[in-house]
Amino acid sequence: MLGNLLSQDLPRSKILSALLLLIVVGLLATPFIFPGARSLNVGAKIAVFIVLAASYDLMLGYTGIVSFAHTMFFGIGAYGIGIASTQMGPTWTAMTVGLLVAVILSTVLALGISLFSLRVRAIFFAMITLAVAAAFMTLASQFSDWTGGEDGLNFKVPELISPAFSLSDEKFLGANLDGKLIAYYLVVLSSGGLFLLMLRIVNSPFGRVLMAIRDNDFRSEAIGYRNVTYRSLSSVLAALFATLAGVLYALWLRYNGPGTTLSFDIMIDVLLIVVIGGMGTLYGAVIGSALFNIAQGYLQDLLKLAHGNIDTIPVIGALFHPDRWLFWLGLLFVLSVYFFPFGIVGKLRTGALAKVNRAA
Repeated sequence: MLGNLLSQDLPRSKILSALLLLIVVGLLATPFIFPGARSLNVGAKIAVFIVLAASYDLMLGYTGIVSFAHTMFFGIGAYGIGIASTQMGPTWTAMTVGLLVAVILSTVLALGISLFSLRVRAIFFAMITLAVAAAFMTLASQFSDWTGGEDGLNFKVPELISPAFSLSDEKFLGANLDGKLIAYYLVVLSSGGLFLLMLRIVNSPFGRVLMAIRDNDFRSEAIGYRNVTYRSLSSVLAALFATLAGVLYALWLRYNGPGTTLSFDIMIDVLLIVVIGGMGTLYGAVIGSALFNIAQGYLQDLLKLAHGNIDTIPVIGALFHPDRWLFWLGLLFVLSVYFFPFGIVGKLRTGALAKVNRAA
């Protein structure tokens, strides 16, 4: 049953299985183990970025396409919900219209970029996507009547997933039974479903063709596959999943702006998550997203705790100042890439395979 759920793509490593189980259980139990707005925000962000990073890995790791426009589709999904809610009111009808418009726009843009650009060399395609993403971010900032400009959009969501909604005045296992809890599980469970769908795609015959194109595009073309067609479909699928991740993120935050979903910093974060977790394996997005967002959310607190004990030591105390958290975050990722060149998932799977071979 588990094999069917995971599309026969099992973790193939006891340590990896344990880590994935820990992340899944942790996300589901967060409202009860760590009640509070901050922990819920970190948990929801982990879930959303699993989908966003996995959708990018669908292009980079499975097809070998380097794109810098991925956060553009993330932003389209978020703006679709925000604009629809602002113009039509906080109803499920508005959410549906915003979702459909965002999906259609992302499909058209992804298909257009792919068909006009994927025939060129990889570096030129990357530059084209970077230019398109920059242009879209500029448009989002300038069309302030619709997008809120640089200030972004604050909007309301349907009552069921709004913080004001309450199922009961009594707490359950320390958690408030309110709309925020419902919204959290909507984000987490939807992200899980989207991840399993992507796992099914990469383990289908279509996914195997993508990997064949990534490994040797000349050979795949020679045996009859139209590389441009498959690469275009891969780009469109990745864009659609990124759009849906943006929809979930907007529903959770009830806000969207250029810096929230369209920033190039987010593109760098997604790249780090994919590389650290492991390219060409969607499980890498799960591990990478959890590590990245937990470090981003709590590293400053850990440094504050350490700084309180060693603040009298001149150089060491300054290095462990909470304001230096970005330095330590960067150092952690440099070390992780150095010691795990194929990503954490790649390292764990290689180690597990080596043990099997030695036992045989």
